[in-house]
Order: sequence, then C-alpha cells, then structure tokens
Amino acid sequence: MQVMVMVKATSSSEAGELPSTQLIADMFAYNEQLVKAGIMLAGNGLQPSSRGCRVQFSGDNRTVVDGPFTETKELVAGYWLWQVDSIEQAIEWVKKCPNPMPEDSEIEIRPIYEAEDFGENMTPELKDQDERLRQEVEKLAGSE
Repeated sequence: MQVMVMVKATSSSEAGELPSTQLIADMFAYNEQLVKAGIMLAGNGLQPSSRGCRVQFSGDNRTVVDGPFTETKELVAGYWLWQVDSIEQAIEWVKKCPNPMPEDSEIEIRPIYEAEDFGENMTPELKDQDERLRQEVEKLAGSE
C-alpha cells in the first residue's frame, strides 16, 4: 500500500525559518534509511504558505486566494510518499523520524486510494486509462 506522510506546518516553518544543518543531516540520514528499506518513493519540504495560493471551486467559478493561510494546523510543511505493507509499518517508520521542527510537531499518515478501492465505479476502461497515465508519469520522471 502507498501512504502519504505529511509533516504538519508549525509557526517556525510558516515563518520561513530554515532547518539547522544538524536537522538537515538527520533528515537525510533518515531518508537514506527509508530508501535502503525500499519504503521511500518521493519526498520534499514545502515553502511557507505565504509563497503559495489556493484555488477555490464553486460550480464553474474559480477564485485564487494568495497565502499566507492562518490555520497552521491545517497546513503541510513537507511530505513523503511511501510504499509500505501496512499503516502499522508506516507508523513504526514515523516513530523513528527525527522531530522535523525546532518546536513540537506532528506528522500525519494517510493511505492513498488504489484502483480497487473504487469498486465498480472504476470501469475496465478507466483502469486502462489510469495505467497508461501512470506509465507516462513514470516515463516523464525517468527523463529528468
């Protein structure tokens, strides 16, 4: 199963405070363990919400709202995409993570939908289209 592992934003990450050299080294060592274990598929830190925006949808209308966004607890400061055997395995790996922030912080783990999760709504044609798109994405990622 794949999971998205999200590092929740804090006041320091939203202020744009960069991690210390030691924290960067600790996180790289942790990421190396994840890669060697065959867990980590992708991961990155995100810049503060002041550098981003949101697009709100209402029917056919789209409204762009520039950051920053005030509810820090709802924001993500970084993420990993992991391939794990179970949510329990993901939890065990998160417990090994260095605290990603200088203050108390939180990491959220969410399973990613797989084609079979959609039941009969995922028709054979849609499954084929999904597979073609995944192959194209992999090809693009390999050309970087």
